[in-house]
Amino acid sequence: MNTVLVIQSLISGIMMGSVYALLGVGFSLTWGVLKVINISHATFGLIGAFLAYTLLKWLGMDPILSLVVSVPLLFFLACLIFRFLIVPITKAKEVIVTSMILTFGIAIILENLMLLIWSPDPRLLTTAYTSKVLILGPFYFQYPKLAGFLMSAIGVLVIHFFLKKTYTGKAVRAAWQQPDAAQLYGVNLRRISMITFGIAVASAGAGGVGMAFLYSFDPHAHNLWLIYLFLVVIVGGVGNVLGAAFAGLIIGVITGLSLAFLPYQWVNLLTFGLLMVILIIRPHGLFKGEV
Repeated sequence: MNTVLVIQSLISGIMMGSVYALLGVGFSLTWGVLKVINISHATFGLIGAFLAYTLLKWLGMDPILSLVVSVPLLFFLACLIFRFLIVPITKAKEVIVTSMILTFGIAIILENLMLLIWSPDPRLLTTAYTSKVLILGPFYFQYPKLAGFLMSAIGVLVIHFFLKKTYTGKAVRAAWQQPDAAQLYGVNLRRISMITFGIAVASAGAGGVGMAFLYSFDPHAHNLWLIYLFLVVIVGGVGNVLGAAFAGLIIGVITGLSLAFLPYQWVNLLTFGLLMVILIIRPHGLFKGEV
């Protein structure tokens, strides 16, 4: 076996996995803290990718700098959606099922809006450094993948430290662990839930830019991205930020190694076979479900 090829595949897998992690962290948060399975999560990621593409094309703005626009915009949009659409369904008996139906409808609406605005044509993020490669000995690092990796790693760490070190983040964790006790200590659950939903959707926008560094995208791409989201959350444990991060890396490494040594059609078979094994051995994921 070619050792260089194995290590290069591991590097590529880690860079891919970091992006899956950032895209999946918010999905895990809304599922764990709010008990809402947001089927439209990947669609918001796709909006982030299209906004990056548009700002690059019209203004020459680097896709990473576009996050200054897309992240606050998506946070604000998420807060509106939470206030007027998510809050009413939290009173339902089966919140998880109801949320899936509602957010599936949101995903369809957003997909059709993207079709109207951007057309169904696949797009690529083509920057000044798209074709550039960093070479270190026998290994190479494509600049777009490296940019996606660094952006995603920073994004996951920021969310982790926000939850661990800030008052609002600790309130989010309290709402996940002991909601009734959190209310007794003065935590406004509705406000904290809205902030959690906003952060989750905003992180999806950043993750969408990372995905656009790796793959071409079109208004239907969120359907494929959603599969990776479920993989990340199920493997990492619902609500566990670092678990989602490690799960993303695991899935990325498996995908990278599979692409190097197996025909493409076997990659998904191997990935979902692994998922089935994990569900049999660890039904709650590899990591404890805790924010």
